[in-house]
Amino acid sequence: MTTETLSTRTLIDLNEPQQHAVALPVTQPPTHGLILAGAGSGKTRVLTTRIAWLLASGQAGAHEILAVTFTNKAAREMLARLTAQTAAHVRRLWIGTFHGLCNRLLRLHHREANLPQTFQILDVADQLAAIKRLMKSLNIDDEKYPPREMQYFINAHKEKGLRADDVEIWDNITRKKAEIYAEYEAQCQREGVADFAELLLRAYELLLRQEPLRTHYQQRFRHILVDEFQDANRLQYNWLKLLAGGGAAMFAVGDDDQSIYAFRGAEVGNMRDFEREFPDVRVIRLEQNYRSHGHILAAANALIQHNRERLGKELWTDAGEGEPIRVYEAMGDQDEAGFVADETRALVEEGAHRGQIAVLYRSNAQSRVLEHEFFARGVTYRVYGGLRFFERQEIKHALAYLRLIANPADDAAFLRVANFPARGIGARSLENLQASARQINASLYAAAASLSGKAAVTAGGFVRLIEEMRVQTQALSLPEQIEHVIEHSGLAGHYQNEKEGQERLENLDELINAAAVFANDEEAGRAAESGGMLPAFLGYASLEFGEHQAGEGEEAVQLMTVHAAKGLEFDVVFITGLEQGLFPHDNAASEARGLEEERRLMYVAITRARRRLYLSSAQTRMLHGQTRYAMPSQFLAELPPECLKLLSRQKAARSDAAFWREGFAPFKRPPAATRAPADFAPELPGGLKLGMNVRHARFGFGVITDAKGSGEEARVEVNFGSAGIKWLALAYAQLKPAPP
Repeated sequence: MTTETLSTRTLIDLNEPQQHAVALPVTQPPTHGLILAGAGSGKTRVLTTRIAWLLASGQAGAHEILAVTFTNKAAREMLARLTAQTAAHVRRLWIGTFHGLCNRLLRLHHREANLPQTFQILDVADQLAAIKRLMKSLNIDDEKYPPREMQYFINAHKEKGLRADDVEIWDNITRKKAEIYAEYEAQCQREGVADFAELLLRAYELLLRQEPLRTHYQQRFRHILVDEFQDANRLQYNWLKLLAGGGAAMFAVGDDDQSIYAFRGAEVGNMRDFEREFPDVRVIRLEQNYRSHGHILAAANALIQHNRERLGKELWTDAGEGEPIRVYEAMGDQDEAGFVADETRALVEEGAHRGQIAVLYRSNAQSRVLEHEFFARGVTYRVYGGLRFFERQEIKHALAYLRLIANPADDAAFLRVANFPARGIGARSLENLQASARQINASLYAAAASLSGKAAVTAGGFVRLIEEMRVQTQALSLPEQIEHVIEHSGLAGHYQNEKEGQERLENLDELINAAAVFANDEEAGRAAESGGMLPAFLGYASLEFGEHQAGEGEEAVQLMTVHAAKGLEFDVVFITGLEQGLFPHDNAASEARGLEEERRLMYVAITRARRRLYLSSAQTRMLHGQTRYAMPSQFLAELPPECLKLLSRQKAARSDAAFWREGFAPFKRPPAATRAPADFAPELPGGLKLGMNVRHARFGFGVITDAKGSGEEARVEVNFGSAGIKWLALAYAQLKPAPP
């Protein structure tokens, strides 16, 4: 077969924009490509076919191509496709993740990079252990400078290309952190190890510093192709620019509307910078979607148009409009979860495959009530990319404290939390304690209580902590008991200092909610009569979730966060918890860039669905064991009504159109097209906002649903649930913000 036939064959079955992208001309000076590939538009196919076309047409040799992906799975898939598409020797291609390619570069040039040939890579856990070891050797207070916080500090600066000497010093705290960073770098250099962030920074510095080496690779790699370009951080973009500086053609494929990893350092602005900083950039939009039906795409397009800083594109399909999007407003979070479980079971009975049904949520803590309802209905499920609620570290820690309060002889619980959070009871101390317990034929708890000397201060102090919590919680309700233990055990304080501790704290809050629901259950009350409420709850936690989690290879409904769903697709998708403060999340929605990222996250969630999409919200949701009144997500009001089918129980016999027009609860606000996105949450005196949860001394907790006037004349409408809807003058109401 001729080269011409091979190159022509690679373009068969591509649509016109895909063909333009794949066959982007090879010129000198280079023509660069920015491929804006919408969800489901075949971006991986385009990227792979571009490489195959370059090879088959003879315009590039395998050794001249560098292709960067964000996961090893994507790299393997690309190599497999290329092997099937082209006769070229693909082993000479440099294809891999940023970290994988930088590791390869540093191995080849370890001397120039000032690394031993056999340098080892520290994974996340190894890096944290190295930081802890360093801080212990330097006698640094790990409460004032938590190791996980130091790990985040070091990695964040490396990802910005900053060494310890480059850290901007604001105060004594940052000065000390910079000193620890410098000591950590010295320790890694001494031991011949490199963490993940170091791989990229060291590779960047190597090319920047070594001109002959830089020139060699700039001349070698004539074509640089990047997948998921919207997820690149600043240092990754600078590394690419450095490699492309010798005249290589950059071919970047990404979707600014799916940039959802700012918390990992992803910089969506790189796409705009690329278009501005590289000469002759051809922007090609891939807008034909091969995944979803028309109503789903119309909703996604309408939603994302509210983001102002985007490069712009509009998805379309020739697969027809398909089914309308089903919208359900539940009375409470249990009702919502029950609805999802019932619908899922009905779909399976109608022939749907469990593995093609996904339930998405914004926060991991939301899985608890969903798991409960799936268990109750016998629906087999799997928590994708994570643990079931009662298997999560923070939950098991909290339950271990509670188990010790209920039964001091529980040695497994003792071993789990005796030194968590750290209180000076090391592995050697626990070994000695176990030996003492065996000698006197007693539990670890009893052995610790009988200690004297130094050991009495540490292990004995832990026993006293448990005894104090047992006494202090005797008269409290079950949710109050758990809240007290979470706070006084040190768990809350420990997780407040972690980079990702907010998610763990949300899970601990959900444990309190689970206790509140359990305490009000009649069957739980009967179980508690025989042994007390706390032991009954601990039994429930151990037993209820032991079933219906899918076994290895068993088909199951997929439960996952929206972040985990990126890159996946399903026939049926449920997006749950669409309430203001939850999705969009309060932590992100307080600033414009954060709200835009939340909207991109919602866009990603919508475009996971192929055929059927459900959107659900709850009028009330449990928080800290108490019912909170919720306001539906502003994202619901940004969707076109003609694409939606309302399933609310309040709908009665009216038509969808009439029901919408007459004021379905979540959609009382004016259509999104008639207002700017910022109009949804105007600032009110005292930092209050529309949609915010508040507390009133007399009426209790509520949510602000409307506002009028300004200054001293400002008034707000607040839904206080059982206390009703009240109009209050802000000058006198003394409303306080409350958790969502």
